[in-house]
Amino acid sequence: MADPVFLITGASSAIGAATARAAAQAGYRLVLGARSQQRLQQLAEDLGGPDRVLARRCDVTERADQQALVEQALSTFGRIDVAFANAGIGSRPGGFSAADPDVWRDMLMTNVYGAALTLQAAIAALRASHGHLLLTGSAAGRATIPGSMYSATKWAVTAMGYGVREELRGSGIRVTLIEPGTTDTPFFDDPKPAGLRADDIARAVMYAVSQPPHVDVNEVLVRPTPATE
Repeated sequence: MADPVFLITGASSAIGAATARAAAQAGYRLVLGARSQQRLQQLAEDLGGPDRVLARRCDVTERADQQALVEQALSTFGRIDVAFANAGIGSRPGGFSAADPDVWRDMLMTNVYGAALTLQAAIAALRASHGHLLLTGSAAGRATIPGSMYSATKWAVTAMGYGVREELRGSGIRVTLIEPGTTDTPFFDDPKPAGLRADDIARAVMYAVSQPPHVDVNEVLVRPTPATE
């Protein structure tokens, strides 16, 4: 199909912005949501302007924002073919014994509740298009990391991906968990120069969505190559 539509939350930077660029290059029209309207608008202009890109401020923890993003996407482009629940907040120090619980609240609301709201808002449109649903999980959602609430949120995203896939079985909607290892993005407080780059994860996303309709890539786990000795 010519010019399918790709919706991305957390689209203004890092993995979201890199995926937007890759999807635009592949011929997708874009629906971009993020809290930073200024960065979002600049990205939209770089990728083709209003004829190709709808950019809207979206706080993923607000149900009304998510519903409005989907509704405007449908009114502007008429369909959604891919929805990428990508918005997230990274790890913070303190463990379970000393972390700031307000930071936990923001992380849980964004990484778990926000992702769930994206799924709920987009599913009807994806049913209509037999589309593709993706979630940004993490390698941290496959391992036990001492004292990490971030890891706990990504375990929840892993479970969400498995659960929504079973709910949608037979609907024609494909569901993919994208699970990056350490990635050098502003997501973390300290730089990760030995980690993956956002473009590496964007290529994993585009691999999953570029498969023929009978192929459902359930999970893509991407880790950096261990340093050579």
